[in-house]
Amino acid sequence: MLKRGYRIALALLMMVSLLAVAVPDAAPVLAQPANPDLILGTTTSTQDSGLLDVLVPMFEQQSGYKVKTISVGTGAALELGARGEADVLLVHAPESEVKWMAAGNGADRKLVMYNDFIVVGPADDPAGLAGATSAAEVMQKIIANGTTFVSRADNSGTNQLELQIWKSVGFDPKGQPWYLEAGQGMGAVLTIASDKQAYTLTDRATYLPAGAPSTSTSWRRGIRAS
Repeated sequence: MLKRGYRIALALLMMVSLLAVAVPDAAPVLAQPANPDLILGTTTSTQDSGLLDVLVPMFEQQSGYKVKTISVGTGAALELGARGEADVLLVHAPESEVKWMAAGNGADRKLVMYNDFIVVGPADDPAGLAGATSAAEVMQKIIANGTTFVSRADNSGTNQLELQIWKSVGFDPKGQPWYLEAGQGMGAVLTIASDKQAYTLTDRATYLPAGAPSTSTSWRRGIRAS
């Protein structure tokens, strides 16, 4: 893993890059690193959102680092970091991150942005989620109607959040005929949900550029997650 200073520098530079989009002349000029190769373990949601397509080139230009991105679920990204196979992680599962740090796997943890989540589904909304006002109500309506729901089932941050919501309503959906476990990234799951006219939980950043042709947002209450 990179030393503490480098890890902090990457997080700060990513934020600086965001600011530089609005104020290009504000980008700092940094000394060239002795070892320019940097492996970034990140989530498929971050990759699928298109954010890295903007930030990584700017970061490389400003810092002199050459970034190799490994895009997997948060759980897999944390495992990469624990094995020393990634220098920096950009993930979104706060509870897992805290446990990972407590186990001595990282030198520093910084919050650099927030993601929020929505449930999307068929345009005709067979479960009647449009009027739901909480995540618990959304899942209760899906349970009551037995409408098809596609889970990432990959231990990603999104999947961990989904399981927390099921737990909050006292229900385990595994084994239900309407509950499909994809074991894939967010972009692929949105496609599956569209093909099967099913509901799924997605981060908004991936959903917006993906478009998910036959689906529409049924519930837009944001759930804050780092």
